[in-house]
Amino acid sequence: MRLVIIGPGRAGGSLALAAAKAGHEIAGVVSRRPGQAFGPDISLDDPLPDCDVVFIAVRDDDIANVAESLVPVLGGAATVAHLSGFVPVAALSGLQRHDVAVGGFHPLQSLPDPETGADALRGSYVGIDGDPLAVDALIHLADTLGMVPFRLEDAARPAYHAAAAASSNFVVTSLAVAADLFAAAGVSAEVVRPLVERVVANVFEKGAEASLTGPISRGDIETVVGHLAAAHEVSEEVGTQFSLMAEATAIRAGRAEDRRKWR
Repeated sequence: MRLVIIGPGRAGGSLALAAAKAGHEIAGVVSRRPGQAFGPDISLDDPLPDCDVVFIAVRDDDIANVAESLVPVLGGAATVAHLSGFVPVAALSGLQRHDVAVGGFHPLQSLPDPETGADALRGSYVGIDGDPLAVDALIHLADTLGMVPFRLEDAARPAYHAAAAASSNFVVTSLAVAADLFAAAGVSAEVVRPLVERVVANVFEKGAEASLTGPISRGDIETVVGHLAAAHEVSEEVGTQFSLMAEATAIRAGRAEDRRKWR
């Protein structure tokens, strides 16, 4: 396939590198910083090269504007798709009047940089939806990248993307707070890696409720109070973050009333 990438940042760059490794051709790259070696530099001031898919890989707030700017330069593009998990495919509907199929292609994976992200795409799930022609092209691309496609309709995107954010960023926040507490205790955070990996496996194997353990789920109030005090001793920021996560855990564990006893 011939692909054009608009916005070769972490997501767009990851896709460009992975696609090139899989034998696809990057026909052009539109970037604010040309010369990043993802493919030939092109401009939206000129007609786009003939391609199978144009990927819009910019910030969510900019997707509609970029789509509008494509109208006079579409050339021989067959499909235009964005990489957002939140923005609806309908944001690209203006392009349909110009005989272009539109779609969405959201890799459900953490992409911290293009090199790491390109390797991480294989085996990852990817949410796909759009016009039939676009869906066919995007599923084919996903298959060649070793990704697992699933349908992601516009109405489901807000809840889906919130779930994705919770699954990744909330985990990062909790581990960052844990690392601060380990540092205060003079212990390397590496010691907790087997525990974290086992807990994550438990959640997928047994479910969240069955995997929840510890003093909050048991109702050990004095222990929880001690944890909160230790977190606040590290810093006000760590204490606040720990307190918020403790309250969320109490609600999940069915012990929301215990929160009054912590204060």
